[in-house]
Amino acid sequence: MHIGILSRNPRLYSTRRLKEAALSRGHTVEIIDCLKCFINITANEPTVHYKSLKKKPTQLKFDAVIPRIGASITEYGCSVLRQFEVGETYTLNQSVAITRSRDKLRAHQILARKGVEIPLTSYAHAANATDELIEFVGGAPLIVKTIKSTHGKGVVLAENTKMAAGVINAFRNLDADFLVQEFIREAKGSDIRCFVVDDKVVAAMERTAQEGEFRSNLHLGGKATEVKLKPEERQLAVKAAKVMGLEVAGVDIIRSERGPLVLEVNSSPGLEGIETTTGKDVASSIIAYIEKTIERWPNRMREKG
Repeated sequence: MHIGILSRNPRLYSTRRLKEAALSRGHTVEIIDCLKCFINITANEPTVHYKSLKKKPTQLKFDAVIPRIGASITEYGCSVLRQFEVGETYTLNQSVAITRSRDKLRAHQILARKGVEIPLTSYAHAANATDELIEFVGGAPLIVKTIKSTHGKGVVLAENTKMAAGVINAFRNLDADFLVQEFIREAKGSDIRCFVVDDKVVAAMERTAQEGEFRSNLHLGGKATEVKLKPEERQLAVKAAKVMGLEVAGVDIIRSERGPLVLEVNSSPGLEGIETTTGKDVASSIIAYIEKTIERWPNRMREKG
């Protein structure tokens, strides 16, 4: 196969590992910065072209495309990915699933509608309903996060009602869309990243926040250890990825007194933390899944048509 990886930085660990895994399995690989792509929208031959520095534009043709689209360029990156889809190229995680997962409100609404357990969540923009928002999630302490928060940025823990009201009003004054979510005290600053490929959890790690911090993100100083999942946790992670329409996903769950809850479903989960912590070759699992899927891709396209 000839595989295209949509990534702005070929030096990123995840990008490098996917390329290495593909090459080791006998495939050819190109790393493409989607911001340097332009598309030709025609009825008969939709195409994607690429123009890098000092080179003439070239038309891109791949057997499969792996999207590694950063949150800051979701809209344009998914437009490029969608053009490959229109041209019937197989894409690992389709554009609609990526945009769905990146919209935190939409993602939570879809998960809740499909019966996936999540923390109590309320949503607002400018409505003067501070007391109601706090009450909906069971009171303080609680979490307030912007709709477009990523990697723990734009996420605030309000430890008491007065602080919660202040944070909510501050977000409102900034004219920002935000979620108010219950704080799972019993989790003690830990959550679990489940890496789902092909309806299976291929690796999992528990992340624990450093002292004085409630966010467990590794780049914020959190520590990770391999974890053995309970059957219900494994089932929940797989269901969450499936509900979001993602073939590969990082599903973050948290252990609560009422059972596991889904915090987030990530469409471009990083490989460094999960591979380093578990010692598992997740990149090769992804390439193996593409190999299996591409064999029946023409039939799937005919079924859709």
